[in-house]
Amino acid sequence: MDELIRMAIGDKRLIAFTYHQCNRIAEPHVYGIRKGKHQVLTYQVDGESRSGKPFGWKRVNLSDMSGLQVLAKHFPGARPTASGQPSHFDVILAVVE
Repeated sequence: MDELIRMAIGDKRLIAFTYHQCNRIAEPHVYGIRKGKHQVLTYQVDGESRSGKPFGWKRVNLSDMSGLQVLAKHFPGARPTASGQPSHFDVILAVVE
């Protein structure tokens, strides 16, 4: 999964995955470690969400993801966050340029 996330971020390609029994399509923006967990900060563009908001910024734990696929469709690149600040990670492994 590590290799797929890094490839998707490097190529700016959408990912599809299941997270907490919800199918999602998202732009992966930042991959890193926070509080000992590998996580991806994504911008969800389609699919479902238990929070009721199927679009927008979502932080997901890799350990809770399944069925990860890197899609052929590209996204334009970095998006501004709501606060204008990057999301906190203890270690950043990959980030959209």
